[in-house]
Amino acid sequence: MIETSQLIYFVAASVAFTVLPGPDMIFVTTQSISEGKKAGIATALGLCTGILFHTTAAAVGISAILYKSALAFSIVKYLGAAYLIYLALKALKEGDYLLASDSIKETDYSRLYKRGIFMNLLNPKVSLFFLAFLPQFVNLQAGSVSTQMGVLGIVFMVQAIVVFSIISVFAGSIGTKILERPKVGLYVNWMKASIFSVIGIKLALSHR
Repeated sequence: MIETSQLIYFVAASVAFTVLPGPDMIFVTTQSISEGKKAGIATALGLCTGILFHTTAAAVGISAILYKSALAFSIVKYLGAAYLIYLALKALKEGDYLLASDSIKETDYSRLYKRGIFMNLLNPKVSLFFLAFLPQFVNLQAGSVSTQMGVLGIVFMVQAIVVFSIISVFAGSIGTKILERPKVGLYVNWMKASIFSVIGIKLALSHR
């Protein structure tokens, strides 16, 4: 079993990594401002669902393949970049249209949840992060390494959901005030398109 003190250090480190202004944090914040806090939470749940895949990949060694194979890394990387550019173009196409935070439909939550999953899965650097991060908190004398990494991955996912949900609530509140202004939807969608484009280009140019 994982020691309590070790688990506390892991949670503290995980929260620190989660609150850093990385692609996931920016993605959740942008969705919350433009479509409301519930949309941000739905996106966050999708992103965190992807953590289960990355944790499993790290535990069974699949992430090591991405680390060793330049081709595999590049394929996933460019797919992720292409998806982000697609989202940027989609945001531009929406013009000045924005969904009100109190009128978003159930199907939209499903769409945002899936978008979060794709965003997470198509970023190979997330897999490499877990491959490097999780083993640092594994105790070789405490049983199965794979099981410990699985438990740590679930703990990371839970704290990420909590952190992203808090961010979504605050960003959604700010977004509600912003969206009261006329024509602001156009500028918000331009902002979304710019952010998605920057993250996509940064991902495309990234190295292992």
